[in-house]
Amino acid sequence: MSSPLINRLIEELNYPLLDENNFDEFIKANEFSVLFCTEQPKRFPESNDVAVILPELVSCFPQLKPAVVSQSFEKKVQGRYNFNVWPTLVFLKQGRFLGNISKVQDWDVYQAEINSILALEPKRDPGIGIPVVANPTQSPCGQ
Repeated sequence: MSSPLINRLIEELNYPLLDENNFDEFIKANEFSVLFCTEQPKRFPESNDVAVILPELVSCFPQLKPAVVSQSFEKKVQGRYNFNVWPTLVFLKQGRFLGNISKVQDWDVYQAEINSILALEPKRDPGIGIPVVANPTQSPCGQ
């Protein structure tokens, strides 16, 4: 990682650094996890702000197991969870998608959003597959 604040999460607070080798194991091993996707902190300086906020969020929501996604693996995570803004926190339950929060938010927004997200039932990863929609006309081939 290219930021001392993000490095602190890994080196001092022992947040796992996830890549293709340990990603699936981590997300399946934890009831609730939060993945920190930073992109390049020099391009997206809010990543440093979220790096300071994340440990406080984990203190308020101790059921969350945090991890930092390695920059080399972030694009795959981005595609899987379908977000376009950096930084992003992705919330999972038993490895299944709950929701995400992008950019820096006010503390009250974090509190409300995380409470709402953790109350959701997990759903299909938004970036995988094509949703199936029933045709309301019931006629074959659009006739």
